[in-house]
Amino acid sequence: MSIVIILLCIVLLILLITWGKVNTFLAFLIVSIVAGIALGMPLEKLPKAIQTGIGDTLGSLTVIIVLGAMLGKLVAESGAAQKIASVLVSAFGTRYIQWALMITGFIVGIPLYYGVGFILLVPLIFSIVYKYKLPAVYIGLPMLSALSVTHGYLPPHPSPVALVTQFKADMGLTLIYGLIVAVPAIILAGPVFATSLKNITSPPLELFQQTEKGKYKEPGKLNSFLTTLLPVFLLILFAVLQHSTGKHVAQNPVLTFISDPAIVMLITLIVATFTLGTQLGRGMKAVMDIYGDAVKDIAMILLIIAGSGILKQVMTDSGVSATIAQHLQTFPVHPLILGWMIAAIIRACVGSATVAALTAAGVILPLMQSEHINPNLMVLAVGSGSLMFSHVNDSGFWLFKEYFNLSMKDTFRSWSIMEMIVSVVGLIGVLLLNLFL
Repeated sequence: MSIVIILLCIVLLILLITWGKVNTFLAFLIVSIVAGIALGMPLEKLPKAIQTGIGDTLGSLTVIIVLGAMLGKLVAESGAAQKIASVLVSAFGTRYIQWALMITGFIVGIPLYYGVGFILLVPLIFSIVYKYKLPAVYIGLPMLSALSVTHGYLPPHPSPVALVTQFKADMGLTLIYGLIVAVPAIILAGPVFATSLKNITSPPLELFQQTEKGKYKEPGKLNSFLTTLLPVFLLILFAVLQHSTGKHVAQNPVLTFISDPAIVMLITLIVATFTLGTQLGRGMKAVMDIYGDAVKDIAMILLIIAGSGILKQVMTDSGVSATIAQHLQTFPVHPLILGWMIAAIIRACVGSATVAALTAAGVILPLMQSEHINPNLMVLAVGSGSLMFSHVNDSGFWLFKEYFNLSMKDTFRSWSIMEMIVSVVGLIGVLLLNLFL
């Protein structure tokens, strides 16, 4: 019955947004309350679930999204994005620019959280789109597929690291096997699948519109690349320091503080204020005006992401994920497939890949141990399953929809299917590895 209620609530959400033309945040709020009541949550606990859902979702994303939007706006306004785009296209040509962006997304995605990588790389996608008049979804999806795979499969991302710990797997082997599985998944879900999406139109957001700024100096190539990619360099540096140095260095409070993604973004924005702002002739007020416009542009995106967090929290607090997991544990299928299936169904219900993976891990762990399944492969099976069925209760779905300014239909046929391909190809890769290990 719980699954039926969830499905009906998801249908209601889609109808409110598409047919009823209700504001997306309000639709999320209404449907979340309806879902909580229908699932039997005590009424007095619903307000707390709403607050927790908003807080947990925006608490880790707000600073990063806001600072990332400010950086992205400055990168676009200063001409740095156009400069990077021209260098990439000159190196790879417009014919192979997808592959260049895919490789960039994969490299950047290994040390970065998905949300951070998305916010950093979307301006680069649109700079190429605007300059060379290419379809945004066709160009951008390969890069985002690479980000998604690294988020679900590979340490040091939080979910894979937690799975490695729970399954008592080997971090190094999991990373090696994950890279083997990740490459075909990214290629098939990225450049190969994107060839079917050339006809999707993506009206430009004002946030990434490029304007002629003849009265200001243009940044050089080195300045453009170094400033734009500074957070990537810093996060990679801090990750290396934390994983390759002694325990006393890795746990140093100063290193822990400055390696936090929000602090890295703040450091980057301070540097960019000078390298792409005042040094190119802009006054401090002009730079701050750019930052203010960037915040206005993403206000509704933040609310929509908050709305998806409310629905996710209601699903979690109602106990739906645990109930579904218990029922699936009795299915007569291979443990690797079962782990993938449990994570996939929980992901469809609660929206969070991390919640899906960690919930599935607790259910599948006894079966994995009794069947002597390779724990490194189980990490990848559950991780790939947690990427399946991304739809209206997933904040990543709404990030993609709103930043690319797409209809619900086009978001489903691009983003959601890309995530399904990543998940299914990941499972196939795990099963093939299992034949040889």
